[in-house]
Amino acid sequence: MILEHVDEARTAGARQGEAARLLGLDERTVQRWRAEEGGDDRRRGPRTEPKNKLTAQERDKVLNTVNSPEFRDLPPKQIVPRLASRGEYLASEPTIYRILRQEDQLKHREKSRPAMARHKPDEIVATGPNESWSWDITYLKSPVRGMYFYLYMVMDVWSRKIVAWDVHDAESSENAAALLTAAYRREGVTPGSLVVHMDNGSPMKGATLLATLQRLGVTTSYSRPSVSNDNPYSESLFRTMKYRPAFPSGAFESIEQAKAWVAAFVHWYNNEHLHSAIRFVTPANRHSGRELEILEIRKHAYKRARARHPERWSGNVRNWEPIKDVILNPNEARMQQTG
Repeated sequence: MILEHVDEARTAGARQGEAARLLGLDERTVQRWRAEEGGDDRRRGPRTEPKNKLTAQERDKVLNTVNSPEFRDLPPKQIVPRLASRGEYLASEPTIYRILRQEDQLKHREKSRPAMARHKPDEIVATGPNESWSWDITYLKSPVRGMYFYLYMVMDVWSRKIVAWDVHDAESSENAAALLTAAYRREGVTPGSLVVHMDNGSPMKGATLLATLQRLGVTTSYSRPSVSNDNPYSESLFRTMKYRPAFPSGAFESIEQAKAWVAAFVHWYNNEHLHSAIRFVTPANRHSGRELEILEIRKHAYKRARARHPERWSGNVRNWEPIKDVILNPNEARMQQTG
């Protein structure tokens, strides 16, 4: 059984040594078991009960106490200090938690909502333009203190091209639906081929946007609440924008001024900015496919330079091969492979 778990982890991309460590084994032990016919876990475990184990009577007292009317709505971390204040000690908090778990009584014991498990979004692999978009909203200062303009911006994850943007005086699902619909039609997206990733803000979860994306055949993907790393491309784009030398240090005087500034930024970013993550081509050139021609020219230029002066090159020429796949929220197996 243990070797089956190790093999399952290796199939998913983990190293055998790491898989063995997580199971409490040394890699050499796993290798020895494999060499033995029918090899499996030979550990026998402890043969005697621990001396500090609670008696049956002590265990019953713990259960009766935590389930009493006084304590049944409190977690062990609240019960233990209260008992200690009375000069009483039944067991440690971990022991009480373990007993409750064994009795299938480890439930949420307060009126508040229980903590919810937040799973990392599924991995999204983009192999070309208009397969995966990332979008978000950021604040732009207005002349009125405490009030803002809202910049909606949609980026193609594979090419990094900004495929849509607009500035509004409010956040709304309707504004988002209109922007994404216009971009979808302008880009000629095939129904069922696009995944749109976003965070958990109210405009992203609004009924109008969700109905629109469903009608267009677009798959949705969401970040975990308060986890900005789940939407790194949009976050990076906003950082690039706000650290541009021309970005106003104060407020935009009007929404028209904000739109004019963003329009100039988008033109620069798409058509002039050589993006380091895509071999220093512009997002527009990558989106249109012209990057192949550009990178081929660079590749031949480097090869000719090396042929003229081979003594100046100690290794291979610079890699000008195009970036093929772009991955949003890579899974654990892929991260271990690249780690």
